Amino acid sequence: MLALRPSCECCGKSLPPDARDAMICSFECTFCEACVMSRLSNVCPNCGGGFQLRPIRPKAMLERRPASTDVHPAGVNEQEHRAFFNRYGAIPPSER
Repeated sequence: MLALRPSCECCGKSLPPDARDAMICSFECTFCEACVMSRLSNVCPNCGGGFQLRPIRPKAMLERRPASTDVHPAGVNEQEHRAFFNRYGAIPPSER
């Protein structure tokens, strides 16, 4: 089950469970769509994977299975991300 993390790991923007701009990689690293498309260029700075829009959990299910409240520190090391991007940026996410 997805944790539905509460904020962008890059800029710290709040991403509630019903956020339509929340994006995740296969490890559930969570970022806002603006950071994914601009600063990260669709390369996860933690694992090198690509991103997909995070599904929205129905409100009735949120009552039984609430979203995570664990905030991951915001901020991306630009040098480390540049290395990930240089390694994976030209490779489509499905082929990384």
